[in-house]
Amino acid sequence: MKVKDFMITDVITANENSTIKDVMKTLVINKIGGVPIVNEENKLIGIVSDGDLIRNLKPQNEMLYNIYTFLLYVGKEELEDSVQSIKDQNIMTIAKKKGIYSVNPEDSIEDVLSILSKYHFKKIPVIDNDKKVVGVISRGDVIRYIQKKIIDKL
Repeated sequence: MKVKDFMITDVITANENSTIKDVMKTLVINKIGGVPIVNEENKLIGIVSDGDLIRNLKPQNEMLYNIYTFLLYVGKEELEDSVQSIKDQNIMTIAKKKGIYSVNPEDSIEDVLSILSKYHFKKIPVIDNDKKVVGVISRGDVIRYIQKKIIDKL
């Protein structure tokens, strides 16, 4: 079984010039948990997940102390302030850019299972030989394919 047999080809991506706000809106509207980031030639240059967004939206605690005046200040940023401070940043500031795992349409389902199980990813981009995004595979896609093509026949 090849990746091309069960990959999703209607891929929702984000452009490298998108803001964090743009990508969040894309995830919410499409009810998805992440997107490949592509350049103008549709080549994969990054990936961002809902987990990446959550880690970067978390309000920061600020602590300031001065031992000379015995001053200790602890401030807590509110979520709204945290969102306001990063919403217009380019998505590439938080996207994963190196060590991105992907598969090719000609790879086997075993290759996909190996990556998903070893690295606990939810989705894997499918790229062609020119590094252009041509599909995506999620855990659910794999389970549905196994159910339909293997378990139902047993």
